[in-house]
Amino acid sequence: MMKQPVRLKTISEFHQFRGLPKPEHPLISVIDYSTISHDADVRELSWVLDFYSISAKRTSNTKITYGQQAYDFDEGVLFFMAPGQVFSVTVDPDPNRRSQHTGWILLIHPDFFWNTSLAKSIRQYEFFDYAVNEALFLSEKEENTIYRIIENIQQEYHSNIDQFSQNIIISQIETLLNYAERFYQRQFITRKISNHQILDSLEKLLTDYFNHEDLITKGLPSVQFVAEQLHVSPSYLTGLLKALTGQSTQQHIHEKLIDRAKEKLSTTPLSVSEIAYELGFEHPQSFNKLFKNKTSQTPLEFRQSFN
Repeated sequence: MMKQPVRLKTISEFHQFRGLPKPEHPLISVIDYSTISHDADVRELSWVLDFYSISAKRTSNTKITYGQQAYDFDEGVLFFMAPGQVFSVTVDPDPNRRSQHTGWILLIHPDFFWNTSLAKSIRQYEFFDYAVNEALFLSEKEENTIYRIIENIQQEYHSNIDQFSQNIIISQIETLLNYAERFYQRQFITRKISNHQILDSLEKLLTDYFNHEDLITKGLPSVQFVAEQLHVSPSYLTGLLKALTGQSTQQHIHEKLIDRAKEKLSTTPLSVSEIAYELGFEHPQSFNKLFKNKTSQTPLEFRQSFN
């Protein structure tokens, strides 16, 4: 059983926890994974960071757990963690199969963003909420692009800090995040088979849900519910759907709902209120508002158009 995770509040605590020298800057640090020491007697590590982490890592013989699932990282990937997320590592007990780590990790304390453009805008980057299995797989060219940015950040805070240092580093971090957004959009498109399987599963899930007779009790499906059923994070699902279809998860739910409502309005004698209740709405007014917003007609006007 995994031990209670260690909470690391500062980057200095992380350095100490991983057997590293004190950081050169208290609020930002680039770490070479190969320099991290590993206790031969420790099989499991679990921690919660109070700061941001961006990692490009290649690992062998190690399971990385994020949430409730474990993943192999024998291939290099880029993944992101926001403050407060649990991260765990399980090491192979066989000394002949000890893990080998290469890559880097960028740690940024939220205080570093204070009074800068990223103080608020960093929340717009949804990949900080993605799970490990939704990490970004980089081509060699993309990996080199990201690594050059990391080198620039490291060089800047290694130099003598002056009044320009923070803004220069912030601009580099913004560039890295913007490249990550671009590369994620590429990944959504290029990994067509798995992504289209998610779309097919979403279509079946919503069809089955709205065909269920117990919608009055169940209510409308939430984005969180849909994502859990598809075994992906809500933010990743929405990002994927927007890239492939131009619509968010919520819009897909509403689209399926409206299709079901149109079917009932055109083929049954049920009143608009009865249809609203059958589709999981507590208040018919909410159903009427959504229907008109999506179709530019009230449910009654839509029904009358068939007469």
